[in-house]
Amino acid sequence: MTTVSDLLAQKGHDVWSIEPEATVFEALQLMAEKRIGAVLVITSGRPIGILSERDYARKIILLDRSSRQTPVREIMTPDPVFIRPDQTLEECMALMTARRIRHLPVVQDDRAVGLISIGDVVKAKLSNQQFVIRQLENYISGR
Repeated sequence: MTTVSDLLAQKGHDVWSIEPEATVFEALQLMAEKRIGAVLVITSGRPIGILSERDYARKIILLDRSSRQTPVREIMTPDPVFIRPDQTLEECMALMTARRIRHLPVVQDDRAVGLISIGDVVKAKLSNQQFVIRQLENYISGR
C-alpha cells in the first residue's frame, strides 16, 4: 500500500505557511504565488491551524469583511486534522471524506513535513491503478 511518505517523495515536502498575525490578504497572495489552495498557520514551528480558499470564501467574502485588515487567526480553522507519514492513502481518503476536508497537514514529531490535498491523493491512486492494469495486461498477453 502506498503511504503518505511515498506520495511526499514524489510530490515534494514543501510546506507553505503563514503566521497567525499576518493578514488574510497576505495569505491569499502566498496561495496565489504558489498556486495552492491552503496554507498552514504556524507558530514556533508548530502547526496551529490551516487557512483554505473555502475559509476565505465563507468567512471573508460572504460576511463582507476586509482581507487586508483581518488577521489569519480570526478565520483559520484551528487545530487541523493531520496525518503521519506512515499512514496509507486509503486512510487519508477515509479521513478526508469523513471530515469533509480537502487538505491534510503531514506532521511528524510535532513539525509539519508536508501538506497533501485530495487532488494529490486521487492522482497517486490513479497512477497506482494504471500501473496495476499495465502489469495485468502484460501478464495476460504473456509479455
